[in-house]
Parts: sequence; C-alpha cells; structure tokens
Amino acid sequence: MPLPLPDILISEDDFETLCDLLASAPPSARLAADRLDAELARARIVPAAELPADVVALGTRVIVEELTSDVRRVITLVLPRDADADEGRISVLSPVGSALLGLRTGQVIEWSVPARPKARFCIAAVLHQPAPAPVSPSARSMARGGAAA
Repeated sequence: MPLPLPDILISEDDFETLCDLLASAPPSARLAADRLDAELARARIVPAAELPADVVALGTRVIVEELTSDVRRVITLVLPRDADADEGRISVLSPVGSALLGLRTGQVIEWSVPARPKARFCIAAVLHQPAPAPVSPSARSMARGGAAA
C-alpha cells in the first residue's frame, strides 16, 4: 500500500530560487522540473529564519536511508550546476533530490526512481543546514513599508 505524501517545508529563499530554476529549465529536463514543481505546489513556505534545523533545504547535508535496500548515504542537496554524485552532491532536479526536499528528520517518502520499483527514503539525520542569509537593516525597513536608506 502506498504511503501518503509527508508534509514538507521550504524556505521562502529556496522557493524563489527553485521557481527561477524551473522557469529556466530546458525542455530535456521537463519531467524532472514537473516533479519538482509538484513538490513546490504542495509545500508549506516559511521565512528562512523560521525553517527548523532538521529540514532538508538547498545546501543541506543529510544521512538518507533507502529503506527498501537498507543503504545509507550522506548527501548534500544542491542546484543542478553544483551536482556531483561522486562527491555526494545530489541535484534537486534528480528523483532523489526532489523527493528529499522539505522533509524533516524521521520522515519517510515513497518515490519513483528510474529503472526500479518505488523506493522508500527516510531522513536519518540532518548533519548541516546552511544558515539563512542575514537581512540588512534597509531590507528589514523596506519589508515593513519604510524607505531604504
């Protein structure tokens, strides 16, 4: 019996970056882009400073376990231009990357991967999540409706 899709969280910053990525995706990446777009559509978007430390975001290094094979891997979720499977940097446009985006430690997702039956992935641990970029005082003022200095 298929698992229900787990709730996912994505920071506003990652959401904006990923929307830009989808808008510029080449036709050859359409299937991957559509899968990522579907994940973005169902995500709860939160300010970067409010993203819990155990959520998989862009740049996050995690231990992921494929439950169907008992294989554990350390991966970092990255944009396609930074992907290098040999170094454990997995593109957010890859099937595994789009599956893991927004999950929290302990969550499980069932996802289709090429040339295999559906796999179940679990976030065993978040090893590192990049800190959100600091907001400048002028940006904070503008966000509150004030004028920039």
